[in-house]
Amino acid sequence: MTIKTSSYRQSFLAALLDPVEASAYLNAALEDSPEAFLKALKNVAQARPMAKVAKDAGVQRETLYRSFSEQGNPTFETLSSVLGVLGMKLSIAPNDSESTLSLTGAAR
Repeated sequence: MTIKTSSYRQSFLAALLDPVEASAYLNAALEDSPEAFLKALKNVAQARPMAKVAKDAGVQRETLYRSFSEQGNPTFETLSSVLGVLGMKLSIAPNDSESTLSLTGAAR
């Protein structure tokens, strides 16, 4: 009897189709380093047809691969467009250590 299995990569990319899984993965990578975040974003994009992600984001497929490489430096526009295509958005939050500061001492 033959058991049909899938590769780890295939299973991993399939899991990244879930927006909750993908956002948790991206947030964890972002906490690690900018390079880890770019690699994670590339993985999330590769879970879908990369040519379609690029087309919908309004950039060339090669530009995406270059932008999300270890030496990549995507523009804010590229990053925002790709995240939008993937059903994600950027969010800004205070540092945990900063969130305990009182606003009464803040500049007015």
